[in-house]
Amino acid sequence: MEDIELKDEERTRCEVWTRVMGYHRPVDDFNIGKKGEHAERVHFEEKVTCKCCSSPEIG
Repeated sequence: MEDIELKDEERTRCEVWTRVMGYHRPVDDFNIGKKGEHAERVHFEEKVTCKCCSSPEIG
């Protein structure tokens, strides 16, 4: 498969939103301190602990 490369003028800016104090806001609207806190956040992924929880019928 061939790699696709875009020129800067072909790219679309991606806006990142996050939930703060119960509502969603774009990260670009944060003040400098809140942007720093956002950058330091650790993201995690919950893992399934048992087979019964991963069943497609549940949920």
